[in-house]
Amino acid sequence: MTKQKQINLRKQMAPYEKANLKASVWQMINTLIPFGVLWFIAYKSLSVSYLLTLAIAVVAAGFLVRIFIIFHDCCHYSFFKNRTANKIVGTITGVITIFPFSQWQHDHSVHHATSSNLDKRGVGDIWMLTVDEYIAASFWQRLGYRLYRNPLVMFGLGPIYQFLIVNRFNRKGARMKERLNTYLTNISIVALYSVMCWAIGWEAFVLVQAPIFLISGAAGIWLFYVQHTFEDSYFEADEHWEYVKAAVEGSSFYKLPKVLQWMTGNIGFHHVHHLSPRVPNYKLEEAHNNTEPLRNVPTVSLKTSLQSLRFRLWDELNKKFITYKEASYYMKERNEREKQLNIIK
Repeated sequence: MTKQKQINLRKQMAPYEKANLKASVWQMINTLIPFGVLWFIAYKSLSVSYLLTLAIAVVAAGFLVRIFIIFHDCCHYSFFKNRTANKIVGTITGVITIFPFSQWQHDHSVHHATSSNLDKRGVGDIWMLTVDEYIAASFWQRLGYRLYRNPLVMFGLGPIYQFLIVNRFNRKGARMKERLNTYLTNISIVALYSVMCWAIGWEAFVLVQAPIFLISGAAGIWLFYVQHTFEDSYFEADEHWEYVKAAVEGSSFYKLPKVLQWMTGNIGFHHVHHLSPRVPNYKLEEAHNNTEPLRNVPTVSLKTSLQSLRFRLWDELNKKFITYKEASYYMKERNEREKQLNIIK
């Protein structure tokens, strides 16, 4: 894709970058109210069957993911035209999803500015090593990486560590406004949870909130993972990295069934979102459908997305993700070459 085509593609997003107040308010109504109702029904179902409670929690978790998408859009100042409205709604939805608005806004902005850039990894992204980095790593580094990328750890312990622990602390070098927003979010979460425990009892609160949190957290990490981890993705060193290519080739089009697409706030159109973060979630599909180059991007279905669990390392030579087994082959091949060189010497 030439530079001019990249510029033109970004310009084509302009008509979709304007928030619609009615659409935003309606999305809040059809998301926040059902979530509250489902939470209450889940609580009431405790006296009937906990299996029923868990079934309701699954649906409620889907709405919590949708609430996070509202929070996410607010962080990009794309949900409302007014920046203050984005900050207020973003902070409130951040309390519900236990994400500090200003802190996550910073990290996510860095993610957008550096996504698929091999020389600028480490902020707002999933830990990823190249084949050469993995081969050069120590035993303990490899073990740590393998544990980190293990699905049980990433999608099971990941939400607990990232959302409950990491989100509670300010990053090093954070400005005072960001720090205060994190403190406000933490205090609000403690206050909300305390009131809930007082009103219905801590046991009931945990039995309802825990599965909703764990399911939505795992789903959120999965969405983020699969949208940047697919076989022929795009990763380049800084000198060759291009923003538009990183957006349309390094972010997948996760084609989900309509119900799941609605529940996840159209975030499956991730290539559109990375191309223009100012497009609100309810306009992503329209932008995708009306822009021909965006319809010809890497597409991942619900079925094929499961294959991404095999992808562990980025192969810079062949420009694709590979498995540990394939990396082991490279290691053996390299060791053989080194032995031959030593014999010659």
